[in-house]
Amino acid sequence: MKKGAKHSAKHVSTCGQAAFGALAALVFLTSTAAQTTTSSAASPDAVAAPGTAAKSGTNKTAPVKRAETAPKASARPSDTNKSLVAKTAVAKKIPPKKKYQASSSKAATVRAPKSPAVSAATRSEAAQGVGEKLTAGAEVPVENPAALVPFFEQLYRHQNGDLAGPLKLLQYGDSHTAADDWTGDIRNHFQEMFGDGGSGYAFAGSPYRGYRRFDLRSGATKGWTTGGVIGHTGDGIHGLGGISISAHAPRESVYLSVECQTFELYYLKQPGGGAVQVFDNGMAVEQVSTDGTIGPGYYRYTTEPGPHRFEVETLDVAPVRLFGWVAEKATGVTYESLGINGVQASVMLGWNIDILQANLEHRNPALIVLAYGTNEAGNTGWTVERYRTLYVQLIRRLRQAAPTATILVLGPPDRYIHTSKGWTVLTGIDTIVEAQRQAALAEGCAFWDMRAKMGGSGSMRQWVQAGMGQADYVHFTTPGYHKIGDAVFRDLMSQYDIFVKVRESVNSAHAGRSSAGRSSDVLANP
Repeated sequence: MKKGAKHSAKHVSTCGQAAFGALAALVFLTSTAAQTTTSSAASPDAVAAPGTAAKSGTNKTAPVKRAETAPKASARPSDTNKSLVAKTAVAKKIPPKKKYQASSSKAATVRAPKSPAVSAATRSEAAQGVGEKLTAGAEVPVENPAALVPFFEQLYRHQNGDLAGPLKLLQYGDSHTAADDWTGDIRNHFQEMFGDGGSGYAFAGSPYRGYRRFDLRSGATKGWTTGGVIGHTGDGIHGLGGISISAHAPRESVYLSVECQTFELYYLKQPGGGAVQVFDNGMAVEQVSTDGTIGPGYYRYTTEPGPHRFEVETLDVAPVRLFGWVAEKATGVTYESLGINGVQASVMLGWNIDILQANLEHRNPALIVLAYGTNEAGNTGWTVERYRTLYVQLIRRLRQAAPTATILVLGPPDRYIHTSKGWTVLTGIDTIVEAQRQAALAEGCAFWDMRAKMGGSGSMRQWVQAGMGQADYVHFTTPGYHKIGDAVFRDLMSQYDIFVKVRESVNSAHAGRSSAGRSSDVLANP
């Protein structure tokens, strides 16, 4: 992808017929969208969260040069690394067994009030009410659905075999995203309909307590430290998902168990960076040096399709920083959850822009989903104007880094807060939802109002009674998250169906006119 390419460059077919159909679908969706842009252009200046000081600059480094891809993997290390092999004695068939801290199939446990005692009848009635509200939520429109057309065009061409490789969908967010319950549900829906492209990008190792992805297993030895989580933001150089892990000693390892045929390691190249050995199912396949001018590094390895266990082991007393890894299949869709517990949207503005932009360009997503707002709602310092300005800045940063990606903003869910008088609705959600809506529409993004879909202000109480919301009145249970995931996919596919019908109808009409024109030419010039 060329830097600075126009937003439509990779979404509209080079074939005139496809471009004509996509444009017609765009016009149709625009004319039927029931929304009004209510915000004015927001200031691009940096905005700090209320109660904090705005930082000057954004963790800039010297201009970043993309690191060269390591040589193709082989069963033996390259000649240039033979001395390193002899020194560290790691060119072995099967690495010694490591004691790993594995990623969890369960979310991190948090202390929360006990679930309210409800009768079976009350729970059943509440569950019915939740179902009715979600059904009615289908009538709540996706706001500015025309913004989804570039993504739909890619999805359509991929579905018809006109685009090679997996189509990548990324979701950034807080603990709702990190749980991988609703993102996992959305992933399953997309992959059932459009093909399983693999797990895509995931954080390396086990970066924080409770980290999980349902489509893979991963872990790390104890010598790694994590950057990017709350309280440990560090220098902001944390890669595509805002999370990195670092080690400074030899024989520290991470592993990834997954089905794929392509593996790619994302890491930081840095002066004096150490080397790592990559293993596939116990076989040493390549040594990768992370030494070099500071910038993003990538190591790509293609193997046979099927189940694989990849391990990456440090070799030196030298710093190694890993951002994450990609596991892909030949085609299909990936839905990559990049959630961090407890964060607000402003966290992304602290990520090093050079590294983030380079990683996004390299990943080249078709869709970026933003799902923040729950944590911000508890901060009484936010106003609609102030938060809108921050969100506009975030969207523009992503547009700069990934100009061909469609951006979908998911508003936060309903939430309560516990006071001395008991549970009460957190009114700060009103501010965040409206600010996100205005920012999304002003910047040409689609907006999906989760709170409205789940029943509006105060609806979380019914979800808790139904066993679909947790006792903290903030998070959902697994069945609740799946309901939300179902609703997101339902609404996206409803708009996609409209796009496909209009596109194919216009293409048919266009083809008919072309055929008639050719017939006229034949009659006029027998």
